[in-house]
Amino acid sequence: MDMRKFKWTRKPQEYKIENNRLEIITEPHTDLWQRTYYHFRNDNAPAFQMETDEQYFSFVVKTDFAESCHRFDQCGIVMYLDSENWLKASVEYENERYQHLGSVVTNDGYSDWATTALDASVQSMWYRFSRREDDYCIENSIDGVSFSQMRICHMRQGNGAIRFGVYACSPEDSSFKAVFTNMALLECQWQAHDGQPPD
Repeated sequence: MDMRKFKWTRKPQEYKIENNRLEIITEPHTDLWQRTYYHFRNDNAPAFQMETDEQYFSFVVKTDFAESCHRFDQCGIVMYLDSENWLKASVEYENERYQHLGSVVTNDGYSDWATTALDASVQSMWYRFSRREDDYCIENSIDGVSFSQMRICHMRQGNGAIRFGVYACSPEDSSFKAVFTNMALLECQWQAHDGQPPD
């Protein structure tokens, strides 16, 4: 991908871009979350995104987070439209035994969080983010070949031009190096549904 098409939404203090590789050094107390359950609002994580009005596509990226070692350290994909409308998917460090592979969808200022446990030995993850008009699919993969569906969602503000890419943050008092490689923009890999009407 041409990384010159990407722009920062909140530029981190420390980052490096070279040879189609992005490194972000996270800053303490950075996160994305809106209201639900915790009642607080966090909206200060850096995101590196490109803009498109293309209605059908897939975006793939590999994330490496070997240095994450503090609760909630995370890096992954993001589609950040504004503070109250966005989605993200990542692996969040929890402890020396397990992590959370999860995704958050935020519509009109309220976030959800869907997770599954993942062994703490996992230190890299691939993601595939696909768009079909204003519906979206997030998938993950250990090897970058076989992808598994994490979730399908609808974005109420996601029917026009959007911004998507990667993010990294450390919600508590920590910092780590997040590495993003193998970024690719593909024809939509999320095929049309072939079951009951109307598809």
